[in-house]
Amino acid sequence: MTSRRPTISDVANRAGVSKGAVSFALNGRPGVSPTTRKRILGAADELGWRPNLRARALPGRRAFAIGLVVARPARLLASDPFFAAFIAGIELELAGRDLALVLQVAADTPAETAGYRRLAADGRVDGVLLTDVLADDPRIALLQELGLPAVTLGRPERDSPFPAVVEDDAAGIQAAVRHLVELGHARIGHVAGPDHFIHGRRRREAWRAAMSSHGLPPGPVRRTDFSPASGARATTALLHLVDPPTAIVYASDLMAIAGITAAHRLGLAVPCDLSVTGFDDTLMAAHVTPSLTTVHVDAVAWGRVATGTLLRLVADGRADDVPMPAPRLVVRDSTARPSPTSTAD
Repeated sequence: MTSRRPTISDVANRAGVSKGAVSFALNGRPGVSPTTRKRILGAADELGWRPNLRARALPGRRAFAIGLVVARPARLLASDPFFAAFIAGIELELAGRDLALVLQVAADTPAETAGYRRLAADGRVDGVLLTDVLADDPRIALLQELGLPAVTLGRPERDSPFPAVVEDDAAGIQAAVRHLVELGHARIGHVAGPDHFIHGRRRREAWRAAMSSHGLPPGPVRRTDFSPASGARATTALLHLVDPPTAIVYASDLMAIAGITAAHRLGLAVPCDLSVTGFDDTLMAAHVTPSLTTVHVDAVAWGRVATGTLLRLVADGRADDVPMPAPRLVVRDSTARPSPTSTAD
């Protein structure tokens, strides 16, 4: 006897359910109970069932949808305006094309992996957008295994066959540091994102390199998870140092705004006692008090460009990397010359 690929019918027989119930469970759709869904997924794992990628590749077989799996806790995602603007850009690009976005939020790595497998099952999507690229990102190999075309936001450090939408984060951080140095700041701290996100580490490294380029030692740094709460805690920790910074470069607007509030709670005035810069130029940056000096990033354009690149990849089988315009510093009211007392020895 020759071995054959297990089918949905085999999974249904093993789990003792209909093929329709299997389809619902494997695609993450409502219509089956949690107990039945668990039994079906267990049967699929036992049989080694995988999506029929050759069927997906048949001419005319299209899902007319793209996928986005966001691997952040829902509480962080809800507070991050970048993703709202990014998704708006996706929808603008899909509008009028009769295409849909399938969005899933994953709380951890196993849930994210399962999410991609669900999207691949029965060809639910034609391709996916990969955000928050990681160091040595294991999702690259997973998407290759699943046969899912993808576009990454940022060029991964490991070999990747997928096109990327890329931006020079370093140029934005360098502009922020240069602005602060020109104002007279020498003790410039950094509130960084997590190192396992490539963009978090690159912004931290850019801050360090920029300080060195101006002949200054890097100020103190605190790493966070990009949440406002962690940004506030990091700010408080920096400002309680024996020799606190007179300025702080933040890896995101949300953390910068939380940092301003933390400074106010300690009795410090921004920018008189502490200068603050953000990154992203979210809509709220111009409307807080003081308005935030920040690095402008067009998240809506990111969504549109990434989606357009993915659609070209799906249609033509290839697409090139797309460079985004260099980020620029928008100077507002949260930065000023350091006060004489803060610069005194």
